Amino acid sequence: MMGGRRHNAQSLCKSRVGIAIAIGVLLGCVFALCFPSGFISISNPAPMLNRRFAHSIAQVGSTLCESSERLNMLKSEFVAASEENSELKKKVRELTEKFRLAEQRKDQAEKQVLVLGDQKKAGPFGTVKGLRTNPSVVPDESVNPRLANILEKVAVNKELIVALANSNVKAMLELWFNNIKRVGITNYLVVALDEEIARYCEAKDVPVYKRDPDKDVDSVTRTGGNHAVSGMKFRILREFLQLGYSVLLSDVDIVYLQNPFNHLYRDSDVESMTDGHDNRTAYGFNDVFDEPKMGWARYAHTMRMWVYNSGFFYIRPTIPSIELLDRVAGRLSREPNSWDQAVFNEELFFPSHPGYDGLHASRRTMDFYLFMNSKVLFKTVRKDANLSKLKPVIVHVNYHPDKFPRMLAVVEFYVNGKQDALKSFPDGSE
Repeated sequence: MMGGRRHNAQSLCKSRVGIAIAIGVLLGCVFALCFPSGFISISNPAPMLNRRFAHSIAQVGSTLCESSERLNMLKSEFVAASEENSELKKKVRELTEKFRLAEQRKDQAEKQVLVLGDQKKAGPFGTVKGLRTNPSVVPDESVNPRLANILEKVAVNKELIVALANSNVKAMLELWFNNIKRVGITNYLVVALDEEIARYCEAKDVPVYKRDPDKDVDSVTRTGGNHAVSGMKFRILREFLQLGYSVLLSDVDIVYLQNPFNHLYRDSDVESMTDGHDNRTAYGFNDVFDEPKMGWARYAHTMRMWVYNSGFFYIRPTIPSIELLDRVAGRLSREPNSWDQAVFNEELFFPSHPGYDGLHASRRTMDFYLFMNSKVLFKTVRKDANLSKLKPVIVHVNYHPDKFPRMLAVVEFYVNGKQDALKSFPDGSE
């Protein structure tokens, strides 16, 4: 009895174990089918590390590429900023110059107010006179300190004779300054346009100023003829006026017989010798133009005057004078085939009209017997017993191409008293 119970218990235990095993195998098959990669996936660490390393390299490459692009962008921004900075500097310089000129105009206006004083009523008939003498500009030594130092030593009463010369006119230049020295003039200066003339003047103890190198100007002054060199003087003279000096501009084909500073009026912006040869042509006349087809209105009155000579004129340091130099120099640079004397007179005399603002500069014509051109001398004076006794201040050999022999003859006639020195020359350039 007891043995049968033990047998039954063992059988039941074995059955339970078998059932558990069967259930486990069944569950294993189910999980094998449903989760072929396993219920918990354990990745291979090597591929993971490779992916992370590749991702890091990609990030570094991307960063380098972005840095290169950023560097190029910064370079572009730097170039643009530099160009903008240069443009701003240029604008600052332009504004500074405009401000300086505005200050000069303000000073000019204040001085004019001081000259004019309070507003006044017009006086009796025939007693009213307008203002002709403009005030001088405020000297600005920063324009050219080296030239300012030279002018301080050479000028007398803030004025001097100035001549431009290159090696093409050496013989005339020597005759020019020898007569200046003989008359006793000390306030004169040669602007040397090449090294040879600079050394020559220094050797002859002649005050000389050699300009700083300027490619555009130097190309003209080295090889240019009389007209080309003459055109440069308007640009060069500007600095003299800005420094506050009055200039008696002189060509070198001039013989000095007296000190010209003793014969100037100094009441105008420009005081110039004339190319006229008598009272009418020198000082102006009413020229009647006849047009018969107009019938009753056939006669038209015109005003005529021979031009000022741009090779000998006295110019004061005023705003209108500087504006004149700027106008002439500007036109000559834009119109290279223009003659400087024609442009000089057009800017000085043409009135304002639609599309053009005329220059408001005062002017005076020099006495044509004192400041004599060679047409007056050879066509009139040498043939007149009374006129030939007069001693001019200067003789400008501007009408004749054989300048040097005529200059020598002028010296013989007026300085050495040789009465027939002028007779062998024709009136004109035959």
